[in-house]
Amino acid sequence: MKNFFYILLAITLFTSCSEYQKALKTEDIATKFKLGEDLYNEGKFGKANKLFAQIVPNYRGKPQAEKLMFLYSNSYYKMKDYYTAGYQFERFATSYPNSEKLEEASFLAAKSSFMLSPVYSKDQTETYKAIENLQDFINMFPDSEYADEANKLVQELDFKLQKKAFEIAKKYKVIAPGYTKDFNAAIKSFDNFLFEFPGSSLREEAMFLKLDAMFQQAINSREYKNTVQEGLVHLRKERLESAKEYSSTFKSTFVNSKHLETVNEMTVQLDEELKNYSTKS
Repeated sequence: MKNFFYILLAITLFTSCSEYQKALKTEDIATKFKLGEDLYNEGKFGKANKLFAQIVPNYRGKPQAEKLMFLYSNSYYKMKDYYTAGYQFERFATSYPNSEKLEEASFLAAKSSFMLSPVYSKDQTETYKAIENLQDFINMFPDSEYADEANKLVQELDFKLQKKAFEIAKKYKVIAPGYTKDFNAAIKSFDNFLFEFPGSSLREEAMFLKLDAMFQQAINSREYKNTVQEGLVHLRKERLESAKEYSSTFKSTFVNSKHLETVNEMTVQLDEELKNYSTKS
């Protein structure tokens, strides 16, 4: 009985493969379409795609073309070929602006670009493009059943941009003490991050790291800087005052911060250092 089952399975597979090979070779486009659709519905998207690709030119301008082009586009999406899927869905939307599948095709075109967005540590050109495409979809179909998902995808992409900017600023801060001896790049990068992403969930951490950079820069600063406009400037004192002011801003902004104890310790040390200048004056 067991052997009979395996024989039956082998016959079924052979027949199926034979039918597919015949369809690939036949000139009958209707046969290709029907088998391609059957394979698509069975989840065999690679095989279906090959059959669809053979007949797309033949159906151009025909009533069945709309259905074929959607299945053809979606077969690429199911195969995770997101570059081609996005391109084909965009073509579908342009070619069939009155289709009942327009909304779904437009969403899948935008989602294809989302799928192409790389990890935050890599170049984010595709991420910016994906955000633009998803936002265009949301603007075009504000009441779409896909609108909630599209908004969540935008938020995910936006956080990726936040993470990249945050990590760049962090890197500048890490290398400053032992390598560059200059915290200006880190402070400026954190400023840019806080300006560009004011509502970020990383805001507290960014402000704390900026404060820490300002603190380390102030404590280890040289006393004076000679400038063309102002002449001799009391650089260290200015930096200490700026760091103390920013520590107050941090504490008033994040009253329950996990960093509060560290910030208070910084403030005490900054006050002690500033006393030296009040004594001198």
